[in-house]
Amino acid sequence: MTTATTQNRTERPKRARVWPAADGKLLGGSLLIAVLAAGVYFRVLAKLVFDWWQIPDFSHGFLVPPFAAYVLWKKRDRLASTRMAPSWSGVVVVLAGLVLLLLGVYGAELFLSRVSLIVVLAGLALGFGGSKLLAEMRFALLVLLLAIPIPAIVYTQITFPLQILASRLASAMLPLFGVPVLRDGNIIRLPAMSLEVAEACSGIRSLMSLLTLAIFYGDFLDRSRWRRTTLALASAPIAIAANAVRIVGTGLAVQYWDPDQAMGFFHEFSGWVIFLVSLACLMAFDRALGWCAGEGRAA
Repeated sequence: MTTATTQNRTERPKRARVWPAADGKLLGGSLLIAVLAAGVYFRVLAKLVFDWWQIPDFSHGFLVPPFAAYVLWKKRDRLASTRMAPSWSGVVVVLAGLVLLLLGVYGAELFLSRVSLIVVLAGLALGFGGSKLLAEMRFALLVLLLAIPIPAIVYTQITFPLQILASRLASAMLPLFGVPVLRDGNIIRLPAMSLEVAEACSGIRSLMSLLTLAIFYGDFLDRSRWRRTTLALASAPIAIAANAVRIVGTGLAVQYWDPDQAMGFFHEFSGWVIFLVSLACLMAFDRALGWCAGEGRAA
């Protein structure tokens, strides 16, 4: 009995050290900081959620915060065992984030004000936990960047080349199916009617969504760093090729079926089908990477 009691007494302090967040003062301070941050960034976050809801190209943003929370939860044991080493450099990072917030708000630049929240979170992690804690949280913080819509000036620079590329690929493929084509910029002229590859058809939506899912997919399955990077890079050509196939399908439907149906139901429905196909291609590419790495031969 005496031995058991002694063992229990020696075990309790070890548990208390593993979970420093159980300390009442630290927990209360964390909640206070969370409330203050929510108050400062309320309008920024409200507009961000509104953009996720209203802009289809960035609707994947709803999935990013839960995934970032999942990443932290998966590493909860490592985070809890990380040695806390508070650093004053975190205050500098927080101040830099607040400066970005002011520049974004008064300069009418939403991207800066939204990025500033991630900078502030990184500063808080560095200030309260030190560089080791920040290193453990780095991936979750960087993932949050996927939830922030691209600045308008950058968005335009990306979408227009994608429009031209998609129209070129579709114009090269349609003659293989007996459809004569005359391309004028992002306009594909068919015998039945002309197709315009607009911004919504540039493929930026499927590109951003597929990139996000590729990062999620690699982390869920605990892939190696090189494999996750390769999957993320492969999402771009897969999305571009899939979008070109969608435009080709629309052109074939216009020429051989009904133009009204092709530009209506078929055009919308094919977007979902092609995205699922591109997701399947991404998974098949991951399997091919595994086979090249020796997983298939080892099995």
